Amino acid sequence: MTITFILDALITVIGITTPILLAATGELIVEKSGVINLGVEGMMLVGAIAGFAVTFETGNPWLGILIAMVSGAVAASIFGVMVLSLGANQVATGLALTIFGIGLSSLIGSNYVGIAIDPLDSPFPDTLALDTFWRIVFGHSPFVYFAVFLVLATGFFLNKTRAGLVLRAVGENDFSAHSIGYPVIRIRYLAIAFGGAAAGIAGADFSLVISPLWAEQMTAGRGWIALALVVFAGWRAGRLLAGSYFFGVLMALELYAKASGFAILPSQFWAAMPYLIAVIVLALLSSRDGKGGKAPACLGKPFIPNG
Repeated sequence: MTITFILDALITVIGITTPILLAATGELIVEKSGVINLGVEGMMLVGAIAGFAVTFETGNPWLGILIAMVSGAVAASIFGVMVLSLGANQVATGLALTIFGIGLSSLIGSNYVGIAIDPLDSPFPDTLALDTFWRIVFGHSPFVYFAVFLVLATGFFLNKTRAGLVLRAVGENDFSAHSIGYPVIRIRYLAIAFGGAAAGIAGADFSLVISPLWAEQMTAGRGWIALALVVFAGWRAGRLLAGSYFFGVLMALELYAKASGFAILPSQFWAAMPYLIAVIVLALLSSRDGKGGKAPACLGKPFIPNG
């Protein structure tokens, strides 16, 4: 095993981890506000097709990313209206959003199947990425740098700013926050829209960088891994960053097992492992009252203000 192989593997891990980190960071904000949105997969697919279609039609990937972000936020806002204004069940509505996103992306994407576009390259000059070592720093797409910035900024926001403390207070005790004048519903709407925007950008990363072509359900269940990652990280931004790369390593092992044709365990095992862990972690969500539970106290509970 050469140093070049190790560095190339690290670059691969960073690339495939990025959309999960983006989506999980958005979901972290949503859950910190006391809402659980299981529609991450659907919002990612909506963002993926929106970003791809706009980029293909206009030739402007930045416009595609913007529309992907807006599309994800709009899809999330539909969820917000259902659960915040109409009092629908959050789990059922989130699952419906995923189904809606799968169907809508397939419908819109029917005219783009198999069409490829030029991937979005590193924002740095090519000369900085020629050397294998420096390619780790300068050889990534803009999504990678934005994802790291977003999770660090989110951690700072939640722990060091007044607005972040208010958001956490709403998630921990919505009635107390309401009683002292905080607009609980408005704060949750904003959190949900942010989570949708982040998921939309994550979807655009798939269709513009990871696989710069359109294929139905191209996110391949990564939204569920993002949901599990939030729980896995204990609802903490720092752990979210570390946990995302843990899942990234598992997914990279599948790729290298297939490429090498030789592994102690078959590639199918590594392909299933991230989803198996995701199922286990999501199962823990239903028993978060157990020892060491760190979920926001109001997570998943409807808020109906008195009067």
